[in-house]
Amino acid sequence: MFKKLVILFLIVAPIGVYAQDKLAYINTQEVFTQMPEIKDVETKLSAKQEEIQKNLTAIQAEYDKKMEEFKADATQVTEAILTDRQKQIQQIQERYETYQENSEKEFQTLRQQLLTPIQQKLQQAIKSVGDKNGYAYIIEVGAVPYVSTSAVDAGKLVKAELGIK
Repeated sequence: MFKKLVILFLIVAPIGVYAQDKLAYINTQEVFTQMPEIKDVETKLSAKQEEIQKNLTAIQAEYDKKMEEFKADATQVTEAILTDRQKQIQQIQERYETYQENSEKEFQTLRQQLLTPIQQKLQQAIKSVGDKNGYAYIIEVGAVPYVSTSAVDAGKLVKAELGIK
């Protein structure tokens, strides 16, 4: 009987230790969007998007002009000239598509380059808050269906760590 009690104690004792772990939660998206660096990133990305749109509009205008010329002169020029203009129109269309694809990739690369340091800064702040306050876990609030009332909202602490009011 004594052995059974000792074995039961050895099984239950570690559960009690784990139950004492401090748990916190955070809404990283909320904190992330409040970081001051995000405004600068949004400005840079918006400027890049405007530049891309401006260039696409210019290529489209060139395409439209060539199409109008092609339609207007279709009955007045030779077959060789029509074929040449069709090639020009096709080249403009290909240039538009290529520019659109490349600029989209370039935009995504720029976005990633600008956001990665901010994401790392946020992760470092979360780790720092966890270490300072002895949290065993800081979980993303949206990743779990239920958060106990005994869990602490680490968002306020992380914002303070980042200097966000």
